[in-house]
Amino acid sequence: SNGEPIVVRGAMKPIATQYAPLASVDLLTKEPFQASIERSDICAVPAAGVVGEAAVAFELARAFIEKFGGDSLEEIMRNYHGYMQSVQER
Repeated sequence: SNGEPIVVRGAMKPIATQYAPLASVDLLTKEPFQASIERSDICAVPAAGVVGEAAVAFELARAFIEKFGGDSLEEIMRNYHGYMQSVQER
């Protein structure tokens, strides 16, 4: 970033729901029955937020390595500190 805010827009598809009960088997009695219809995740926003944060963090890290990369963490830190020093001197 050049100091401006980083704006991220995201989208996700709706949660899949199967409204027709599926055939199943009771594990204790071994009798067939129709599985109940239920949605275990009625709001995917919290989970999507975690995935979105991880994706943004990964891309920011990729851009950081592209700018300051090196063969070791020591070299990356030296490149970063050198850059920060040159920016402050401007």
